Amino acid sequence: MIFEPHSVSLAGLQHSAYVRFSMLALSSIFFLVDPFAALPTFLAVTAGVDQHRRRRIARKASLTALVFLSAFAVAGQYIFKMFGITLPAFEIAGGVILLLIGLDMLEAKRSPTQESSEEATDAQSKEDAGIVPLGIPMLAGPGAIASVMVLVGQAQTKWQMVAILAAIFITAAICYLVLGNSDKVARALGDTGIRILVRIMGLLLVALAVQYFVNGMVDLGVITKP
Repeated sequence: MIFEPHSVSLAGLQHSAYVRFSMLALSSIFFLVDPFAALPTFLAVTAGVDQHRRRRIARKASLTALVFLSAFAVAGQYIFKMFGITLPAFEIAGGVILLLIGLDMLEAKRSPTQESSEEATDAQSKEDAGIVPLGIPMLAGPGAIASVMVLVGQAQTKWQMVAILAAIFITAAICYLVLGNSDKVARALGDTGIRILVRIMGLLLVALAVQYFVNGMVDLGVITKP
């Protein structure tokens, strides 16, 4: 069997690019949804309920985030065309939103962009808060939507779209595991552990926000690509 060096090299580059895009999609969506930062609110909302119902609420919140973010992923290109929004404009806007959320996460607090104090208070009085506000906007908030839209704008092949949808599914599955076992996770990590984890995610999110902003400026031709 004879291997063509150029074809093997090209296949390797394509595989490497796909892996990088998949990791970017998973990390950016997961950091924005951030079920660990939502733990304190989820525990407050589900205080006094049994474990079975707590898992049911976690499942409903995770499914809501899955459906909502997947809908924006599928309809992303149509939304761009409908409103005449260019990818660079959305990259810059998304970068600003991500930066605001990341800066709040560096202080180990939930950003008002994702969850307001009024929504958290209202959730405690609702019979079933799994859809609103736990699913939307605490998990699938403006930041996560902006990240999905930017990724969709960057996707050039169907496999990249598959990677985005897979990243959303994996994130939703992790949300269910974390929130469904919120009492155990909270005990294992402790308040200090959760704050450290949120700060680390915040730092990575700030770096991602700057990269989105730089990509937008490069695509506009304002700066040259490094």
